[in-house]
Order: sequence, then structure tokens, then C-alpha cells
Amino acid sequence: MSGRPDPDEVGVELPRQRRHTLFFLEEVRDFSPVFLDTEVDMGRVLAHRTAAREREGVRFGISSYVLRAAGRVLAAHPDANAAVRRGPRGPRVAHYPFVHGKLALDRTLQGRRVVLGTVVPDVHEAELDAIQKHVDRVRDGDPERLEDFEGIRRLHGLPWAEGRRTFRRAAASLALRARLTGTFSVSSLGHRAVDSFHSVGGTTTTFGVGRIVDRAVVRGGELAVAPVLRLSLAFDHRVIDGAEAADVLTEVKEALESV
Repeated sequence: MSGRPDPDEVGVELPRQRRHTLFFLEEVRDFSPVFLDTEVDMGRVLAHRTAAREREGVRFGISSYVLRAAGRVLAAHPDANAAVRRGPRGPRVAHYPFVHGKLALDRTLQGRRVVLGTVVPDVHEAELDAIQKHVDRVRDGDPERLEDFEGIRRLHGLPWAEGRRTFRRAAASLALRARLTGTFSVSSLGHRAVDSFHSVGGTTTTFGVGRIVDRAVVRGGELAVAPVLRLSLAFDHRVIDGAEAADVLTEVKEALESV
């Protein structure tokens, strides 16, 4: 039809800064996610957070509390802290003697807003201040210079096909995967008007953190108003079943409510 552009010629090349996200999404297509959610009374977390800020001038992020709680819970659930991949003779599963927590961060890289992940190592043993220091360093550092994102920057510089092969090789290694994506993931959108969401973070378990809102709750048989967080869990059904995933989510909830 005269005057109409060729559909193949419409649009421009996808920004290189988003390549790692596309490669990642291709790799997680094998996942078989199931989604759970719960509500967490965050009264004790917020009181602890306020006291730390007033006493020590330290501001702990909500995601840091979730990382700490989930790390300790997953240390007691080795199957939920495992990872699986396809193999020529069937699926292979790896159980890790450590718990590494990945936190997704909203950053700007080369002028483009993207998601970058940082892995907090041995989070099952780390105290809250050490977790927060790691998060602050990566959140406030320059992603153009941080060593944490050197691999991502190199990946962006490769031709599309080579970058894709490189990413797939890394994702295929269960040993390397734990260092790159952690053994579990946390993603938060609670800074905006998002009550809850579900995300697949490339790990057997991924926790989604929404905003904290005052809601009606029952405490000791009495109606009260409490700051409530909707916490979600996406789990890979290939690795664990719903009963264990429910245990994990419940235990993280209990850990946050007893800070």
C-alpha cells in the first residue's frame, strides 16, 4: 500500500542496556512458577528501624529485613535453596551449602533506566548492618564503575548473538549461577503505590515486596490498625512443592513479625 512504511523497517534496535534483561527472560522460560502471598504485620520492623535511625543514624531498608529473614529461613530448607537445570540425561539439581540473596535494584546505566541485581553473599549468617552496607554501596555507587556490574557492561558491548551465547553458558552452570543470581531473590516495588506483585528472579524462590499500608488487623482478639506489608513468593514447582513453599513464606512472615 503506497505511503505506508514496511513493518520490518519500523522501530529501532533495542537498547543494548536492556540486553541482559532479555537474555535473562529467555533463560527463565523453563521455570514452572507458582505464586503465593501473605500479609505481614510490620509494626516491630518499623519500630526497630526507627530506633536504629534515632540511636545510630542508620537507615535500614525494608528489603534488607526481608533478605535477612529469608536467608535464615532458607538455610533450614535446603531444597528451597537449590537450583535446577536441564541436562542431556534429565534435570540436574544443586544444593548449596550457603545462602546468597539477590536484590533487584532500579539503576540508570549509560543513560538508560534498567534493573541490575546485586548478590549479598552468605546472607544466612550476615547481620542487618552488613546487609545494609552492601546494599548501600551498590545502590549509591556508580554502575558505570562498580566492579559488581563489570560483567553486565562487557555483555552489552558484545554483538547480540555472542552476548546471548555468553549469557547462556553462564546460566547453564549451577555453580556459577549461585554467584550471579543468588540462591534466592528479593524484588521490591514498595516505593510506589504497589500493594503486591509476583516476579520470577531466576531462583527457586523469589520474594516480592510491596508497600506498607495501615490496615485493620486483629491483635489479641481486639481490632487494631497496623502497618501491613503484602509479601509474595514465586517458587519453581520443578524444585519444591506448595507445602514447603508455604512453610518458607510463613516462616519468613513470622521472622519479620518477631524482629
